[in-house]
Amino acid sequence: MDRALTYIYGIGLTTARQILDKADLPYQMNSDDLSGEDVNRIRKIIENDYVVEGDRRRIVSMDIKRLMDLGCYRGLRHRRGLPCRGQRTKTNARTRKGPKRGAAVRRK
Repeated sequence: MDRALTYIYGIGLTTARQILDKADLPYQMNSDDLSGEDVNRIRKIIENDYVVEGDRRRIVSMDIKRLMDLGCYRGLRHRRGLPCRGQRTKTNARTRKGPKRGAAVRRK
């Protein structure tokens, strides 16, 4: 059950286990075996105590926008589409940089 909750944006493994502890449910339980009462208990805990899905996405995008508006190093890296946590870019970093661009074709 703890793994099933991580499919919700904004809930990781630690948070999922905290939610299950509050709801008095075991971690190993299957999500298929939950009763309607259990589901409602989990839903209420998430709604009251955690920021998830659309609201969480909005907060993250606003944080990134704030960094870009400030013009700090991390904001510039976001703006240029490069890694901003110190990874090397001479090789690798293809996820952020996109597919390789070939060398310019020269003709006589």
